[in-house]
Amino acid sequence: MPFSPKLVWRCLRATLWSQCILGQSSLLYREAPLNRNREKINAVSIGQKYCSFPTMSVRESFNPESYELDKSFRLTRFTELKGTGCKVPQDVLQKLLESLQENHFQEDEQFLGAVMPRLGIGMDTCVIPLRHGGLSLVQTTDYIYPIVDDPYMMGRIACANVLSDLYAMGVTECDNMLMLLGISNKLTDKERDKVMPLIIQGFKDAAEEAGTSVTGGQTVLNPWIVLGGVATTVCQPNEFIMPDNAVPGDVLVLTKPLGTQVAVAVHQWLDIPEKWNKIKLVVTQEDVELAYQEAMMNMARLNRTAAGLMHTFNAHAATDITGFGILGHAQNLARQQRNEVSFVIHNLPVLAKMAAVSKACGNMFGLMHGTCPETSGGLLICLPREQAARFCAEIKSPKYGEGHQAWIIGIVEKGNRTARIIDKPRIIEVAPQVATQNVNPTPGATS
Repeated sequence: MPFSPKLVWRCLRATLWSQCILGQSSLLYREAPLNRNREKINAVSIGQKYCSFPTMSVRESFNPESYELDKSFRLTRFTELKGTGCKVPQDVLQKLLESLQENHFQEDEQFLGAVMPRLGIGMDTCVIPLRHGGLSLVQTTDYIYPIVDDPYMMGRIACANVLSDLYAMGVTECDNMLMLLGISNKLTDKERDKVMPLIIQGFKDAAEEAGTSVTGGQTVLNPWIVLGGVATTVCQPNEFIMPDNAVPGDVLVLTKPLGTQVAVAVHQWLDIPEKWNKIKLVVTQEDVELAYQEAMMNMARLNRTAAGLMHTFNAHAATDITGFGILGHAQNLARQQRNEVSFVIHNLPVLAKMAAVSKACGNMFGLMHGTCPETSGGLLICLPREQAARFCAEIKSPKYGEGHQAWIIGIVEKGNRTARIIDKPRIIEVAPQVATQNVNPTPGATS
């Protein structure tokens, strides 16, 4: 539904919203680009169109005082649950959703003799054949609580997190986005008027980077800040990849490092001496700052390039890694497969120093067990063995912009639709690609 002007007025000054949400003088719908000419997905078009962060390779830490806020202001204090506490356990969730479940192999839609696939509850998006011949609706929704203290970057992360569900289907074009926004009633008027426009601007900028726009949504008052949205597209059959065709011999590829939850948690511990003392022997403050910056940039980076390359290199299935951790999402993907296969993970790419931090904490994060939640994580992709190394090399090409990475982390073997991590996985320390100096400030910051 469109933004309610009355509710928006109650939450924020109309002028701030009009400047930040659309950069115009109104909050009216803009026509979604449903009728655009779709281009054939190939490496050349990806290089020209899907470069993430063209001008934002590194950033300075958010400084509340630059926005006339108290220096102790922390966005992450406006939520009480983080990490696994935010997610309903998978087994409980499946039981709760039983009444909505359909057989995910149901394929009773046909167009000109061709079967139109349908995907319902259980995976990243729904895929619904439309009444109008040969087209499918691909749609997803998601929301999260604040995980970083930079409001602008939090907005970008929230948008990237929503879009990742489309990208996990190999969809590279999003026709429309809605924004879901819960404004904490614990914010002062001044905090609200300074912070929420930055969040909205970040969300809007990420949507525009993805080639789409925010045309509406819903805004409410809430005890906690809530950030999310809906992403919708209409696709031809060759524009998405069903996540159920993995075969024995495939290779598992991951496109972002793990450990974001650890990085953002220990960054908050810099302000909590009793927690910092537990890890200061294995990590320095500089290590934590770099890991935090790297985590923030990775979470805000779109998975759009990887989605396009899934077509180029004939991916058989994929999912994005978020709140259930890499093992939880691998297990969910394995259960969706048509063939009797299992996934075995041998390697865990982890942000530098975060594996040592996790170990020093007694593995309280579950990082080595694959249960540590990620936010706006990478894609886990099943690729033909002969294509996997080429995919990993191609995604690092400068033509796609800075920061894209990929690692071969496991294999697909004959099995009973399960996933596991070997007892002693190889930890790949992923060095930070960002630096804390000579960075671009948050838009609108004053020096």
